[in-house]
Amino acid sequence: MLVAERYEKIVQLVNERGSIRVSELSHICGVTEETIRRDLDRLEEAGRLRRSHGGAVSVKDQPAAQRSQPEIPYAEREIMNAEEKRRIAEEAVKLIQPNERILLDASSTAWYMARIIPDVPLTVLTNSIKVAAELGPKEKIQVISTGGILAGRSMSFVGPLAERSLDAYYVDKAFISSKGVHIERGLSESNELQARIKQRMIGMADEVIVLADASKFGLQAFTQVADLSQVHRIITDRRLAEAEADSYRELGIIVQSV
Repeated sequence: MLVAERYEKIVQLVNERGSIRVSELSHICGVTEETIRRDLDRLEEAGRLRRSHGGAVSVKDQPAAQRSQPEIPYAEREIMNAEEKRRIAEEAVKLIQPNERILLDASSTAWYMARIIPDVPLTVLTNSIKVAAELGPKEKIQVISTGGILAGRSMSFVGPLAERSLDAYYVDKAFISSKGVHIERGLSESNELQARIKQRMIGMADEVIVLADASKFGLQAFTQVADLSQVHRIITDRRLAEAEADSYRELGIIVQSV
């Protein structure tokens, strides 16, 4: 069973029964209880169920506003799947050419990129405080920050001012992450303000490159960001099954697993 199929099976069972225990899901899916707990964490982040003591409960009958999940604090995101994110960042940096104009979002993977981008002539637009601070000492890189409302949990700027500031620019490449990557429903975010600014970022780029570790695939978070028709390349890690990667390639997207 593919990871995405297991996610869908778990959500189906939770919705059908109202609640279910980790031990039962482990038996049904044929994986360890630790794997199921990680799956439930991912699905809760995506707003598709709610964790309970020893299992999960359905959110099917909750109002939509209650299903929207808060952003995960930056310090937590920074260490989640850290090794995979570093490898993805290293591969993404290889795509950057001197004198390009690029955009880095406020994801932890973008911050990993900022740390290793060489000091060459570049213009970098970002809504991330962490990315801007990392690039600041590099003398040949011009950093442009969006400004806007500070979202403390993600250390990023969001809101109308941040969105409007993007209208003044065009970039060659946008490096974007999202909470969910779904073959039918595209990119999604758990927070509407983050979704809105990422929609603007995607619309201003000649090439859209999605940075997503394998845990993001098959998930649909609360707010849609973009259809996959707007994505040119996905960089992920080797945990993503090749058959699942091929389903995205069939849409004309370049998929790199590192």
